[in-house]
Amino acid sequence: MALKTHKALFAMASVFLFASSALASNQEQVGDPLFVGDIADFVWTLLIFIMTLWVLRRFAWRPLLDILQRRENLIRDSLETAVRNQEAAAAQLQEYEQKLSQARQEASALVEEGRRDAEVVRRRVDEEARRNAEALFERAQREIRLARDSALRDLYDQSAHLATDLAGQILLRRLSEEDHHRLVEEALQQMDGQSDSPY
Repeated sequence: MALKTHKALFAMASVFLFASSALASNQEQVGDPLFVGDIADFVWTLLIFIMTLWVLRRFAWRPLLDILQRRENLIRDSLETAVRNQEAAAAQLQEYEQKLSQARQEASALVEEGRRDAEVVRRRVDEEARRNAEALFERAQREIRLARDSALRDLYDQSAHLATDLAGQILLRRLSEEDHHRLVEEALQQMDGQSDSPY
């Protein structure tokens, strides 16, 4: 391929040079000084042109053709890789869609199972909370009854003690009306004082 290209370029250059020299000879007759030349100029021009072609072929065309060939190979490989990647991506996409569908079904099943489990747990918690509330209510009523009974016993004990003390004081002396009122007030004050104490 490179050899054909070089031959074609050489042929085009030769035709160009001969055409330019023929044009120069025509221009001589017309009188245009631009293309005035002789055979020596033609030979030097041809020699410089051939040297230029040789330098270009040696240092420019070959590296350019190599670069173009590598570029062509790279593009071909890239296209083949892209086709393979596209096929692989299509296969993976289909696989992922299947997995996604399966995951959705599993998630739906898990959500439904979670709902059932949550309902069971809710019922169990409600039942346990109801039992605990009933137990707390019964215990509170029992403690209230015990506290009431204890307070009544303390009140009866204090009343009996005060009555006994009062009767003893009455027996020890004869009471006047004024003493009687005073003793009642003292007894009431003692009851108030004892009911204010924490014991």
